[in-house]
Amino acid sequence: MLAMNKIKILGTIAVAITATIAISSCKDKRSTGWEYAPNMYEHLAYDPDQINDNFKDGKTAQVPPAGTTPIGFVRFDYPNSKDGYEKASVEVKSTLPQTQANFTEGKLLFTSYCSPCHGLSGKGDGLVVAHGFPAPPSYSTGVSSRGGNMKDLTDGKIYHTITYGVNAMGSYASQLDPTERWKVVMYVHHLQTL
Repeated sequence: MLAMNKIKILGTIAVAITATIAISSCKDKRSTGWEYAPNMYEHLAYDPDQINDNFKDGKTAQVPPAGTTPIGFVRFDYPNSKDGYEKASVEVKSTLPQTQANFTEGKLLFTSYCSPCHGLSGKGDGLVVAHGFPAPPSYSTGVSSRGGNMKDLTDGKIYHTITYGVNAMGSYASQLDPTERWKVVMYVHHLQTL
């Protein structure tokens, strides 16, 4: 009797397997089967480059309205000009707390981004200069190409220069967010005293 039950169970399993194979072999061979999340493949949203009848110009990717600011973006409303530089010198002041942690991070950021040209001590003797690139002026003894001594640079002038660059120095706005720029400004003020 026990052997009979085993044969019935094995027979039932064999029939189920055979039926599954027969049913699945009749399916469309190009089908990938059931989709777990179909809207990942066939989404309802428009692609950015797709024509969109919801807008007058027919574009899906729209330009933001004039005067709007993206979330998380910090405006710096001083133009990349001599006048903007001078205005920033007078009006822009750091609001970052003068803490040891900010100073230490400013030093790390300066070492990573600025020291290749300016040198570790801000004397304009970085590794790039050793390879023949023109030396930037020393923060403590040099003269700025925009006039005045480097040791007298204000928060606004340093921040403006990091944001826009000057002469051979390019902008670091894409590498350093505004808070990081202020930390570098804090460390540059220290280098001005050396």
